[in-house]
Amino acid sequence: MGTYYEHFVSQLRKKSDCHKEDPKPYHSKMSDQEEYEEEVIEETEETEEVIEPEPEPEPEPEPPKPAPPPRVTPTSRIQTTQNAKRSCKISASRKLHLKILMLGKAKEDLEREIAERNIEKEKFLAERVPPLNFSGLSLTDLQNLCKELHQKIEIVDEERYDFEFKAGKNNYEIHDLSLKILDLRGKFKRPTLRRVRVSADAMLRALLGSKHKVSMDLRANLKSVKKDDTEKERNVEVSDWRKNVEAKSGMEGRKKMFDAATTQ
Repeated sequence: MGTYYEHFVSQLRKKSDCHKEDPKPYHSKMSDQEEYEEEVIEETEETEEVIEPEPEPEPEPEPPKPAPPPRVTPTSRIQTTQNAKRSCKISASRKLHLKILMLGKAKEDLEREIAERNIEKEKFLAERVPPLNFSGLSLTDLQNLCKELHQKIEIVDEERYDFEFKAGKNNYEIHDLSLKILDLRGKFKRPTLRRVRVSADAMLRALLGSKHKVSMDLRANLKSVKKDDTEKERNVEVSDWRKNVEAKSGMEGRKKMFDAATTQ
């Protein structure tokens, strides 16, 4: 629109300049149309003055970018764990106090459970075993009461047998399922082993390797005994001890002992 108005205004100005240069020939012929054009020029100038360029919208400020997360390094992790351990440190007296409180709480819970079990047991016995009144009963009434009690005992024994059978069946099924699980995991095949004589040195060398330096040959420390000596010991005849005593008695016997010792 602005370019169109400028072009139109420039043409009108050219025409007005032409009229100013030559006013005589056109003065008489000035018509209403030219007046109208002059009014249009003035209006366009006023509109041009009034129309102002619209201000450009200011760009919205960008939101601040979030700060990048801090990098976690192994040293920082170690420091955080150490700080957590330090912060979680409890004194020995505090630990002892907490243990005492926990033990007291556990003791109270255990006592409460025992009391509840005893109450439940008493209720069950009161329901199943009502008190017996023998006062004023004849012999036939006592016999009938005994028969009723025997019938109740039989019913209780049947229930006990059923419960025991169910418990045994459940245990058998649990054992069977555990064996199946072991079969699925894989059977363990025991290898065939041979008996091999291994000395103590060989066993220690296999376990310790190059560290084993001290020999542990137990046979080296044994005393060697010849077969002749053993045979001589066996062939020694046992003589009468009285003869030896008589031979060694007196001065002659002592002299013989002295001579035998010196010769050896």
